[in-house]
Amino acid sequence: MNDRANTMLSTFPEIQQAIRDAGLRATPARTAALRILRESSSPLTHADVAQSLSKMGVDKATAFRNLNDLTDAGLLRRTELGDHVWRFEAIDPDSQDETNHPHFLCVDCGSVTCLADVQLTANSRRKSDSVGEVTEILLRGHCNQCRE
Repeated sequence: MNDRANTMLSTFPEIQQAIRDAGLRATPARTAALRILRESSSPLTHADVAQSLSKMGVDKATAFRNLNDLTDAGLLRRTELGDHVWRFEAIDPDSQDETNHPHFLCVDCGSVTCLADVQLTANSRRKSDSVGEVTEILLRGHCNQCRE
C-alpha cells in the first residue's frame, strides 16, 4: 500500500458517515465499495470491485450502480484512461486539492499507477491555460516489471 492509500484509511463508522454526509444510504455494499477503493493504491475497474463485493453476495449490476452513486455523490472519481475501461478511485476526504492527479498506464500489462505528487509547473500551467482547461494527465509507458 502506498502513501496515497495510507492517508485515506478510515474506520467503518467513518466510511458510513461519509456516505451519509454525501446524501446516500450507507448500505453494506456501498460501505464495502468505498472501503475497497480507499484501501487501494491505484484506481480499480468495475470488475475488480465487483469481484471483491461478490464475496458479500453483491452482483455486478449492483456494484456498478453503487460505484456510480458514490461518484455522483463526490466520494469517488471515475476515469477512462484510453483503453475504454472505467476505473474508480476514492477522493481523499482530507485533501484540499479537488483536482485530478496524473496516472501512469503501462502499455504492456495495463497496470495503472497514481502519480499524486506530480504537478504541472507554473510555466506549464500558463501554457495549458492558453489553450484550455487541463482535466487529466495520462502518461503511458512501460512499468518497471515489464521492462525487466
